[in-house]
Amino acid sequence: MRPLDLFQPELCVTAPMARHIVRHALLRVATNGYNVSFEKPVVVVHDPARFHLATARLMIAATGVDESSLSYRGWRVVLACFLMAFFMFGFGLYGQGVYLAELQRAHGWPGTLVSAASTFSFLLTSVLVIFTDDLLDRIGLRSLILCGLSALGASTVLLALMQTPWQLYLAYALMSVGWTGMGTVVIATVLNSWFDRRRGLALSLAFNGATCGGIVLVPLLLSLTGSIGFRSAMLAATIAMVVLVLPVVVGFIGWPAGTSLASGKRQSGGAVARPAHSRRALLANAAFWTMVLPIAIALLAQMGFIIHQVSFLEPLIGRASAGLAVTLMAAMAVVGRLSLGLFVDRLDPRLACSASMTSQAAALFVLIQSTNPTVLLMCCAVYGFSIGNMITFPPLIIQREIGSAAFAAAMGLGTSISGIVSAFGPGIVGLVRSFTGNYTTAFAMCVALDLVAAGVVLWRPGRRGHTTSEGVSAS
Repeated sequence: MRPLDLFQPELCVTAPMARHIVRHALLRVATNGYNVSFEKPVVVVHDPARFHLATARLMIAATGVDESSLSYRGWRVVLACFLMAFFMFGFGLYGQGVYLAELQRAHGWPGTLVSAASTFSFLLTSVLVIFTDDLLDRIGLRSLILCGLSALGASTVLLALMQTPWQLYLAYALMSVGWTGMGTVVIATVLNSWFDRRRGLALSLAFNGATCGGIVLVPLLLSLTGSIGFRSAMLAATIAMVVLVLPVVVGFIGWPAGTSLASGKRQSGGAVARPAHSRRALLANAAFWTMVLPIAIALLAQMGFIIHQVSFLEPLIGRASAGLAVTLMAAMAVVGRLSLGLFVDRLDPRLACSASMTSQAAALFVLIQSTNPTVLLMCCAVYGFSIGNMITFPPLIIQREIGSAAFAAAMGLGTSISGIVSAFGPGIVGLVRSFTGNYTTAFAMCVALDLVAAGVVLWRPGRRGHTTSEGVSAS
């Protein structure tokens, strides 16, 4: 029996992640959809130091795709997704504070009217994203994104030109359509189809566009509003969005070879399950709930803290320092995503998610114990390090435990549940603060929620031993 060196280039003929090696009569390298058998008895040479290099070679030899290469088309898709996230989150999330102030100033509308429109938009988005998989099947990826871009553009133009309250609600309804076509679910679904070994890095880079939208687009809107007025600022920013996003969507966005033209499912000999069936199976899947509920709880606490952060910090350290804390937190969110992206493909996403939730709980706990400006700023920085990763972990867990066939359905349903739950975060924190007269109890509640979420996400009621006909792992 001669030793078999798995690192010989001529033997590197399997796909990305070798899951197990059976010695003796049959050596099988089992992977995500590719199997190679060696029928002669072999002895395996195992060198852990060279395993990751071998895995990369195996993937390239089997698929002809080197995801590490800058010439790989998937990275152009990442660029397109970065720009989509930049404008979608910039206009659709971070920019809402600007709209609140400017619409009140321009029309004298009460803050409750504009805030209610924002809540309406988030709840409508949470309903619409459930049907992302159906929309991908019916109209296709590029058409859905272009519809989202058109709706977002119409929304921002209407925000600039509106005169009556009903137009406000129409603008926010259009924004919800924009979220459906350009939001988290579509970005995660298309990148999941393009990447395997570098999936975590690709998601981290693309979703950094969301944070950059808050860091760059909002200050730019404020600066332009001060110089040329809110109406002209919104119209100019909308034109810039169309000029930058439209060419990359038309030129770069699409499914890779070997996937269906619908929702990015890998083609196989069997029929692809209908999205409705996938959603029913997901709702009965315990592993799905132990991913969705902890993320939703953590996002509830996160949204509650972010919205009330300035109100908490301003009496302690002043308005300027409170603004610095927000900027520092946003900058650390970028650093956190990039840092995670470099290593997350080698980590257990549930374990990494739990660690991120625990770090947020620790930062909040120290925050409510201190009045020292330096300590408060450091806590905001530590908290910010994990903020962006809360939307990076779900697609990684879904791909690993549920699979590609139900990926878009799982992302849509999970995002909907998380969105509805987290929408109550600011209100709950504000309510607790009103009852107690301070933020200590409210943020202590957020600490407890984070710790509960960190524990629940580690629960794995059903490992992916096999996949059902609907693409959902049996539990």
